[in-house]
Amino acid sequence: MSNENRVALVTGASRGIGAAIAERLAADGHTVVINYAGRAGEAEALAAKIEKAGGHALTAQADVSDPQAVARMWDAAEAAFGGVDVLVNNAGVMRLATLAEADDALVDGQIAINLKGPINTMRLAARRLREGGRIINLSSSVVGLYQPTYGVYAATKAGIEALTHVLARELRGRNITVNAVAPGPTATALFLDGKPQQAVDALAKLAPLERLGQPEDIANTVAFLAGPDGGWINGQVLRANGGII
Repeated sequence: MSNENRVALVTGASRGIGAAIAERLAADGHTVVINYAGRAGEAEALAAKIEKAGGHALTAQADVSDPQAVARMWDAAEAAFGGVDVLVNNAGVMRLATLAEADDALVDGQIAINLKGPINTMRLAARRLREGGRIINLSSSVVGLYQPTYGVYAATKAGIEALTHVLARELRGRNITVNAVAPGPTATALFLDGKPQQAVDALAKLAPLERLGQPEDIANTVAFLAGPDGGWINGQVLRANGGII
């Protein structure tokens, strides 16, 4: 299998880990569909950067929690490129609170984006992803760490891991792999927002490698699963976290 002429749809790809994944997959030869919800300028800038580097990219606005918007995005990708070969479910939100203090907005918002969003894209992928394709879901190493205040977020990511295992089995006979990547603490705006520097420094020291992950570390793992060398990995969760758990 070669990455040439393969199309990768990356959700939540306008910045952070998603942008790093889109850049890496484009560098590896994929045509990349950069999904975004509300950051059009950043998505267009990323597409321009990929094109300038010799790659191919298209931006696609869609709220992944809306199944109709997801279907329109998939239709646009198929119209532009003939089909989709790789789906990377990266879009996500994180709000922290103890369960006692978690309000409805916190619960509903994270379930809508982190859990329902990938369900919406995976339902379409199960029907329309081209044979030999790859589905790569972003989980989190908070599944296993179980820190206070991360309960709702961790629950959505535990759901993603369950869906990964189930869909891998449901797609038997299609030569489509389904895996998840579970980052540990990674230096992105999503992770750093609202955390005091002391807390960030403490989290950086937890892993034996004694640093925060970088978006490129996660992109490299996704690229492995999406590329020729990852073809025998299926139904697995790769914990790209520097050994934190």
